[in-house]
Amino acid sequence: MDRRNPDSHRRCRCLSPGRTGAGPVIYWMSRDQRLKDNWALLWAQEEALLHHKPLQVLFCCMRDYPGANLRHYDFMLQAMAELGQGLRQHNIELVLLAGEPAALLPAYVEQSDAHALVTDFDPLRIKQLWKKQLASRLKVPLFEVDSHNIIPAWVTSDKKEYAAYTIRPKINRLLDDYLTDIPRLRIHPLTCAPPGPSAAPAELLKTVADRQTGPVSWLKPGAAAAAQAAEAFLGKGLAGYALRRNNPCLAGQSGLSPYLHFGQLSAQRLAWLVRHSTAAEQDREAFLEELIVRRELSDNFCLYEPDYDRFAGFPRWARTTLEAHRGDQREYSYSLSQLEQAATHEALWNSCQQDLMIRGKLHGYLRMYWAKKILEWTREPEEALEYAIALNDRYSLDGRDPNGYTGIAWSIGGVHDRAWRERPVFGKVRYMNLAGCRRKFDVEGYINSVGR
Repeated sequence: MDRRNPDSHRRCRCLSPGRTGAGPVIYWMSRDQRLKDNWALLWAQEEALLHHKPLQVLFCCMRDYPGANLRHYDFMLQAMAELGQGLRQHNIELVLLAGEPAALLPAYVEQSDAHALVTDFDPLRIKQLWKKQLASRLKVPLFEVDSHNIIPAWVTSDKKEYAAYTIRPKINRLLDDYLTDIPRLRIHPLTCAPPGPSAAPAELLKTVADRQTGPVSWLKPGAAAAAQAAEAFLGKGLAGYALRRNNPCLAGQSGLSPYLHFGQLSAQRLAWLVRHSTAAEQDREAFLEELIVRRELSDNFCLYEPDYDRFAGFPRWARTTLEAHRGDQREYSYSLSQLEQAATHEALWNSCQQDLMIRGKLHGYLRMYWAKKILEWTREPEEALEYAIALNDRYSLDGRDPNGYTGIAWSIGGVHDRAWRERPVFGKVRYMNLAGCRRKFDVEGYINSVGR
C-alpha cells in the first residue's frame, strides 16, 4: 500500500525513469533551501520511508553561478549552516559539494547506489538544462517537486499565459484545494553516511569568483530570520498594505522577497498565514495577488518562454512598436558603467540605483521606473534589457529570479501588459516619468532617505 501524502504526491512528476538502487533517497536541493514547509523534502522522505531507505540532502555550490557574487553567496551560505544543523536534528545529513550539479551528481549518485534522485522545480534555463543533462546520464529515477509555487506550474497551465487576467481564474479554481497547511518533516529512522566529505559553508564562501559586490548587513539570512520577518509583517505590516504598498516612503512592502527567492521562506506557508490573519480583506487580497498570482505568473512565463530574458520573448505588438521607434533620438544616453555608478542627470533614478547597490533591494514600484528609464536612456531595447538584467542580477538579493526577469520584461517589453498611447522611444510600451512619481509619493523624501 502506497502511504504517500496526496498533497506532496500531486506536486511531483517523474523527469526520467530508471532502476532504483539499494542506497539512500537523495534530495538535490537547489531553489528551496529550507527544512520546514518543503514539499520536495517531504516527498523525498515519504519515498525513503516507503522503501525503508536513508535520506540525504545534497546541495551543489558553483563558485561562478551566472549573475551571482559575494553578496548572494554570503546570504545563501550563512543560511546553509543553520539548515545543516536542523537536518541533523532530523537524522538527515546535508552534503555540500563544490561544482556544477550536472557534472557532480551522476558520479555521486552512482557511488551512493542511490534509490532515486529528487529535486525541486525551477523554470530558469540553466536549471532546466542541468535536469535535461541529468535525465540522460542517471541510471536511477529523477523526480521533480514544485515546492516554490503553491500550485505546481505545470498544473496551473500547460502554456504561456498572456497576462494576469488569463492565469488568475486558473489559479483561483485550484487555490482552495492546494493552499493547505503543510505537514512537518519527521525524524528519519535510518542513517547513511555520505560516500565522501562535505564542504563547509565558510570554505565555499572563500572560493566565490565574483567578490566585487559585498554582503548586506541590514537583513539576516536563514529560515529562522525569515520566519521572524514574516511574523513581524503579519503583525504590523499587513494592515493597510493595499494603500501603502506603492509608496516607497511608507515602508509598505513586506521585505520578504530575498527569503522567498532563496527558498528560506515558503510562499505557501506565508499565504496560509495571510489568508488566516485578521487583517482587512482588501489588504489580504492585495498581498495574495502579488504573492500568488503575479509570482506564479512569472514562473509560468519563464517556464514556457525560452526567450524570457531576450527581445524575442516580448509579445509581438511590443516588438513591432519598439522596432518602429528603434531609431528615435534619445535625449540622454548612458553606458552600463554610467548607469551602474548612478551617474545620470536624474536624482531619483540615481537614488534608485544607489539603493539597489547599498541594500540589495529596491521597492517594486521604483524597480519598474528604474527599468523603464534604462529603456529611455539606451540606444536600443536589446541593450536596455541587457543592462537592466545585469544590474538587477548583480546587486539585488532577489536577482537571477523569474520575478526579476519577468518584471524587467514587463517594464521594457510590455510582457503581461497592453499597448498604451504611442510615444517616442517607448512606442506603445507603458511609459513612466518623474512627474508621475511626484504625484504618487514624496520623491525628495525618498532621495534624502537613501544611504541613511
